[in-house]
Amino acid sequence: MKDTLNYKIKAIAANIRKTREQLSYTQEYLAAKLKISQNAYSKIELGYTKITVERLFQIAAILEVDVHELIATEKTAAA
Repeated sequence: MKDTLNYKIKAIAANIRKTREQLSYTQEYLAAKLKISQNAYSKIELGYTKITVERLFQIAAILEVDVHELIATEKTAAA
């Protein structure tokens, strides 16, 4: 259970980072929009910080994506 949860947290963090990079947004930009430090934002992308549902919706709005795109954590069939 804990391994599955850790996998999902890391997958969501990776989805946030990938989406941000596709838009060519910097961590500093997202941090400023969220009114947090760049260091705090970095911890979100690394999966070190547990984010609230509210924060997840804020990030999705800034990245202009549906929350579902950020929380998609399905493992590939190669497993």
